Amino acid sequence: MASMKIKRDDVVVVTAGKNKGQTGRVLRVLTAKNRVVVERVNLVKRHVKPQGDRPGGTIEKEAPIHISNVALWNAAEGRPMKVGFKFLDDGRKVRFDRKTGEIIDNV
Repeated sequence: MASMKIKRDDVVVVTAGKNKGQTGRVLRVLTAKNRVVVERVNLVKRHVKPQGDRPGGTIEKEAPIHISNVALWNAAEGRPMKVGFKFLDDGRKVRFDRKTGEIIDNV
C-alpha cells in the first residue's frame, strides 16, 4: 500500500463537498478505507442509548471524509499544499511542499 500524504495531527482544508473551505486538525487516518476524520468538520447527528454513566440522547460527531477531498494546509502562506516524498542524504524519507520544496516533517 502506498504511503499516506496526510498524517494524524496535520491541519488540512476540505477541497470538495458540502464542507469545502473548512479547516481542521486530523484526528484519525483510516488507511484501509482511504479516509480521514477531521476535527469539527463533516458533523453528523447520532442517537445513542444511555450506557454506564453516559446519558442517552442525540450527539454530534465527525464522520470520515475521503482523503482525496482534503489537502494539507500551509498556515504561513494561507494556501493548500501539494505534498511529495523524497529521501534525504541520511536516508530518511520526508514529506515536502512541491511548490516551495520546503520539508514538512521536522523529524
